[in-house]
Amino acid sequence: MKNNSLSYIHPNAKIGENVVIEPFVSIYDDVEIGDGTWIGANAVIMSGARIGKNCKVHPGAVISNIPQDLKFEGEDSLAIVGDNTIIRECVTINRGTKYADKTQIGKNCLIMAYVHIAHDCFIGDNCILSNSVQVAGHVEIGYHAIVSGNSAVHQFSKIGSHVMVSGGSLVRKDVPPFVTAAREPLSYVGVNSIGLERRGFTKARINAIQDTYRIIFQSGLNTTKALNLVKEQIPESPDREEIIKFIQNSDRGIMKGIQ
Repeated sequence: MKNNSLSYIHPNAKIGENVVIEPFVSIYDDVEIGDGTWIGANAVIMSGARIGKNCKVHPGAVISNIPQDLKFEGEDSLAIVGDNTIIRECVTINRGTKYADKTQIGKNCLIMAYVHIAHDCFIGDNCILSNSVQVAGHVEIGYHAIVSGNSAVHQFSKIGSHVMVSGGSLVRKDVPPFVTAAREPLSYVGVNSIGLERRGFTKARINAIQDTYRIIFQSGLNTTKALNLVKEQIPESPDREEIIKFIQNSDRGIMKGIQ
């Protein structure tokens, strides 16, 4: 560990090898930081933080502060940050409550400046949350999702994997996998084909996803009938099953389709 006398590190904190801690950092009790991580000046790492290997925590970030939840009663909980994740300036990540016991950020994520991630959230691997995205409590975001700048995500909402949410969006309902979401109110505007191509999806695979959503959003059928038609007309695949399962498990309802 490379440190200097201008930082405060609680003696019980567990700091890995080759960790760099810049001046004016505060690291509390019950903190674990993995090998090769860099902690920028003025960052605050509070009790319950579990930061993985080779992460970068930029100046002014606050990780694992207590939840902004009036039901919180001081219970022990965690804020977990996966390996190779970048936390930019002034990001705030609250730890969990007794609801889930943890807030979890996946591996290889980029959390840009001024993002807030509230208690009990789950952010999958390889996600990007752009500048000033505000994520309320109990939100779930799947892997490879991108939420563009100045967007706000309502509590208990779910955003599926490989989703692209446009800048300035208000996410009030669930956003199913593989789609691009935009407009106000937030709507399905197509499959995130560019993102899927970049991640190695074949043209045939993307076409099958497009055919699935054409039935769901453009057939004029209600959700139950549309999903039944999907099962009849779209060949079975992991992508089809992921879409069906997501929609069937949605508690807040799915955003609307193209108008």
